[in-house]
Amino acid sequence: MKTLTLALPEWTPHRPGQHYDVRLTAADGYSTQRSYSIASEPERVGEIDLTVERIPDGEVSAFLDDVVKVGDRFEVRGPIGGYFVWEAASGGPLLLVAGGSGVVPLMSMLRHRAAVPGKVPARLLYSSRGFDEIIYRDELAELARQDGLEVFHTLTRSHPPDWTGYARRIDGPMLAEVMKPFGRDALAFICGPTALVETAANALQANGLPPDRIRTERFGPTGT
Repeated sequence: MKTLTLALPEWTPHRPGQHYDVRLTAADGYSTQRSYSIASEPERVGEIDLTVERIPDGEVSAFLDDVVKVGDRFEVRGPIGGYFVWEAASGGPLLLVAGGSGVVPLMSMLRHRAAVPGKVPARLLYSSRGFDEIIYRDELAELARQDGLEVFHTLTRSHPPDWTGYARRIDGPMLAEVMKPFGRDALAFICGPTALVETAANALQANGLPPDRIRTERFGPTGT
């Protein structure tokens, strides 16, 4: 996993949750493209952060994580997306559910929340395979100390001997505990592998959250 900061000569403020398309073109003309969520907040002018998970045998992620260096140039297009977005004006309380690298667009929301006055209540439930695979672990802990963000971790494959968080895949009882203070007022954003997203969305509805208060974004079977 690596975060790249891209300086954009024609910068357009993004909405937290949007993404950019990244296109790479080889000398022989072959090109390939992937979409990556923006990790940074729109209050940072002129640049964006893309956090890229290296996919085994991946064409684009392998280049971005292993080859690209400061000063390299490549084509990007964005910001893109208007459904899976949250801004402070959208209100809350904000319930975020992430699996693996699905935390990236949610991090843009949390960084935006930290950068503006009037913090809405926010809780993050984050599923990772192990402690060392928690993306933004230190920054999330710092946000929790600074501005009232409540972070709940669950580890699905391994955990330290002194682990006090959850230690299973996200399920209905877990979500019921995390969402309880917000109830039917929560505004939920779920991002991660398809199985996690479907489980979480169904569980939130079963616990009384109206479907129009739930937004989802999903990807392939990594990160749980």
